[in-house]
Amino acid sequence: MSGALTYFEDIVVDRVQLTPAITVTEAHVAMYQGLTREVPLESSDVPDVLPLCMAIGLGWRVKDPPMVVQAFVGLDWKVMKELRVGDTMHSRSRIVSKRPLRDGGLVVDERTILDQHGEAVQQGKITFLVAKRQKEASG
Repeated sequence: MSGALTYFEDIVVDRVQLTPAITVTEAHVAMYQGLTREVPLESSDVPDVLPLCMAIGLGWRVKDPPMVVQAFVGLDWKVMKELRVGDTMHSRSRIVSKRPLRDGGLVVDERTILDQHGEAVQQGKITFLVAKRQKEASG
């Protein structure tokens, strides 16, 4: 992988990031259902997991380099309000904690998905195992 990356040592607790916004379309829903084989919903309904998937994807469009995630360790997630086709969403994330381990560390990201009115539609915490920077071999 080329380009800058964010390692465990680079992560700042309480750092807040906002993603760009995206309007959820029927095409997004159709692609999601095509991949998951979920039963189609009513025409304007959005599957509950789709906004989370889209928020993770939007995370690649923030200014900071992506974290070197080795594993998704945990997800504590709540849907408060349905999102509908035509709604515009973005997400806000805040690193709430980090704990070092031998070759990496656990990072807890508190994430909220907001609609076009700024109302929270989903929120929760995602725990990642993030790599530490490799130490250079001394010669």
